[in-house]
Amino acid sequence: MPNNDQNNGDEEIHTFAVLVENKFGVLAKVASLFSARGYNIDSLCVGVTQDPSVSRITLVTSGDINILEQIRKQLSKLIDTIKVLELDDKETAERELVLIKVSAPKDKRSEVLQIVEIFRARTIDISNDALIIEVTGDEGKIGAMLELLRPYGIKEIARTGKVGLSRGAKTLKGLKN
Repeated sequence: MPNNDQNNGDEEIHTFAVLVENKFGVLAKVASLFSARGYNIDSLCVGVTQDPSVSRITLVTSGDINILEQIRKQLSKLIDTIKVLELDDKETAERELVLIKVSAPKDKRSEVLQIVEIFRARTIDISNDALIIEVTGDEGKIGAMLELLRPYGIKEIARTGKVGLSRGAKTLKGLKN
């Protein structure tokens, strides 16, 4: 995930929720839009919504205010786009799922399991020398857990990318583009 400390100048990290037609090639069009303009996608998560004909893309990117406005406009112009909404951090419930494989020899295993418990994470696999841990939360929680696990030896990480929903009754489907 992106780190605000790594941004230069006026660049900000923003999250877009995009409803698109659930059909072949739509994700490729979104990715092409970014690559053709030299924009980076920091995080991308896609899944079918409650309507199987519609997918929701949660996309995290960074740039100055002009670039972000250009991204929003370009996403809106794609033929398969239904709606685009920039998610406001203060008005959005956001989470990310991370699987972490960490070294856990028998003499260190209890220490690693204490960290898992403190962060309300779950151990989903145990072998002789490693654990696979599942943690869900915001970027701060996940970053803090990774920092505590790093001294034990993180072997592998798989992240879903950020997903989010606007708080309250407001829905993406009910908004005008």
